[in-house]
Amino acid sequence: MKNVLLGAVLMSTALPAVAVAADMPYPTKAEVVVVEPVFSWTGFYIGANVGFGGNEFEYPFSVNAGGLPLANGSASIDSSGFFGGGQIGYNYQFANNVVLGVEADFEWSGIDGKVDAGLNIPLLPAAFSASAGSEVEWFGTIRARLGYAFDHLLVYGTGGAAYGKVKSSISVGGPGFLLNESADDTNWGWTAGAGFEYAINNNWTLKTEYLYVDLGSVSAFNGLLAPGVFGNLDTETTFHTAKVGLNYKF
Repeated sequence: MKNVLLGAVLMSTALPAVAVAADMPYPTKAEVVVVEPVFSWTGFYIGANVGFGGNEFEYPFSVNAGGLPLANGSASIDSSGFFGGGQIGYNYQFANNVVLGVEADFEWSGIDGKVDAGLNIPLLPAAFSASAGSEVEWFGTIRARLGYAFDHLLVYGTGGAAYGKVKSSISVGGPGFLLNESADDTNWGWTAGAGFEYAINNNWTLKTEYLYVDLGSVSAFNGLLAPGVFGNLDTETTFHTAKVGLNYKF
């Protein structure tokens, strides 16, 4: 009888505990929080671009006879044309979001200009006709870039060295006289500009950029125009460029 009473007491004690355990929720796994990695501009990249450029070709000239100046001045020709090519570079992003980089590009160019004119030279009885023109056949730059990253957007300034092949020609004709000269030189100069670049994802970026390019001055002609009359013509090449490009970042 005592054993029966003891069993009843134990069962009455255990039943509430089982009921409470049954009401308790089963443990569940915590939700996984995905943290999107912060984009960094650090790394090498390579890409392609197309653009449009132009400005003016300047032609300082002088004419003299026996060491005495007959005429001097400067003429200019409007220039314009499309270009396209590629670029390669490297960026490093600091902890404060400042980005320092270096870039080299090379462009095949159709920037050119030409003019035809008549010349009246004092002390000479007949008028002369002349034509002159220049073309930037290709050009490239080697530049530093310094900018600030707003996450996927990079705003930067840039500057450095520029080089390019400039072909100039001049033709002067008159009574019993014809001159055809051309010069084909690779010039070095400088460039400066600014741009911005946007990262589509971790590898592909879109850029747009403005550059001013100065390839300096070279002699297009220095020689005899007529008996006892000498002339000199230089070519100064400067142009503005605007381009868009696509880069792949490694």
